[in-house]
Amino acid sequence: MSKSESKLVAAEKPRGFADKLGDAASAEERVVQAVGRIYEQWGFDRLETPAIEYTGALGKFLPDTDRPNEGVFSFLDDERWVSLRYDLTAPLARFAAEEWTNLPKPFRRWQTGPVWRNEKPGPGRFRQFIQCDADTVGADNPASDAEIVAMGAQALEAVGVPRDGYLFKINSRRILNGVLGGVGLTGDRAEKTRLIVMRAIDKLDRLGVDGVAALLGAGRKDESGDFTKGAELEPAAVKRVIDFVTLPTDTRQGVLAGLERIVGDTDEGRAGIAELAAIDAVLSALGVGDARARIDPSVVRGLEYYTGAVFEAELTLTVGESGKPVKFGSVGGGGRYDDLIARFTGERVPATGFSIGVSRLVAAQQVLGIGAERVSQPPVVVLALDRERMGDYFAIASELRAGGVRAEVYLGGAGMKAQLKYADKRNAPVAVIQGGDELAKGVVTLKDLRLGARIAGDLGEDREAYARARAQVQQEVPRAQVVAAVQQMLARPD
Repeated sequence: MSKSESKLVAAEKPRGFADKLGDAASAEERVVQAVGRIYEQWGFDRLETPAIEYTGALGKFLPDTDRPNEGVFSFLDDERWVSLRYDLTAPLARFAAEEWTNLPKPFRRWQTGPVWRNEKPGPGRFRQFIQCDADTVGADNPASDAEIVAMGAQALEAVGVPRDGYLFKINSRRILNGVLGGVGLTGDRAEKTRLIVMRAIDKLDRLGVDGVAALLGAGRKDESGDFTKGAELEPAAVKRVIDFVTLPTDTRQGVLAGLERIVGDTDEGRAGIAELAAIDAVLSALGVGDARARIDPSVVRGLEYYTGAVFEAELTLTVGESGKPVKFGSVGGGGRYDDLIARFTGERVPATGFSIGVSRLVAAQQVLGIGAERVSQPPVVVLALDRERMGDYFAIASELRAGGVRAEVYLGGAGMKAQLKYADKRNAPVAVIQGGDELAKGVVTLKDLRLGARIAGDLGEDREAYARARAQVQQEVPRAQVVAAVQQMLARPD
């Protein structure tokens, strides 16, 4: 892809979504807009990159999968393979490499868009889904990792997750490397075994300590009878890895002390501990305590391009009358990837980032009963009662939009009653009506549809009471005052 196909976007309402019907689509848009506002408050600019990349730009850093095409959708174009992007990080690396001389350093960007994984779908897992990323490129300070975590926490709260409903789990690949180095897994020849160990650790929540220990050793037979070959570590090495991943995680300082005992005898382990200690210090300064962000040695992350800190955001909320916490799992993650851009430039460029799985987060919202506040009102509907006066109706809508009110003109061919039903289906807060009588008097009629629905619900079948309340719902205002009057209606408390 050429660098002209990637572009920075002005900080405004995110674009790029096709108009889609359905609550899920609007929920995804609300999540992206809420998260994007947080990212921009922290000083990140928006970037767009193509949905298709040359497969070579994705490199070897592809999702772990047993599919023959490495988990991506690819096709041959003029004898060159191209692929749908599987995340937003690899395209960022290619863009940063092409534009590095022209970019401010560090370069801070956020991006949203669809990505594709050629793997089996399941609950909360899709072949196509939307991600919303933020990355800092060109900063090797662990404070940039801590900033990403703190900002990610604020972004989750912005979409309706309560402060006690999420947990960031943080680890460092350097500490894991120190553990593996301490048991003799060093050099390129041990790379395959290290990957087996990481994948085993990643299954701790699902398989438990005994299952992971089996995968670290000779292997494990599952309930169906299928056998998975293990890493074939010696018993002492298995114990050291298990001791590492099962450290108590109640406090970050407590975990750091435990890590010092386990990996403090290796250079890589000591470097990882220093990295996590620096992250802890900045998170503490930002007011992100142990209840929201913990150091968890069992977090390894699946993608191979991580080189340092890694983190995952997990949702755990109390739902329903049982009062039991519901563990939905990870809705976002990220980490440090200092080698990714070097594939294009030959020079190591430090980078760190975080990705929220928007589609997965929306699925969690539906299950857990949480949600982002709507970032915009449904549109005010201007009724069109006379086809010969469409210009007048569009003038009203244009004035409303100039006044910051979302507005549309009814463009169907139905009468007034059907137009009001249309406004109800659009969840319009106000209907603007100007028929022949209003035109003659130089006024418009405003109908507060939200208030009307609430009064109707309270009064039930009492039509006389509703008729008496009609003055609250419907009012005439001079044509010149329509914008101010609608703004006043919209400002009424729900």
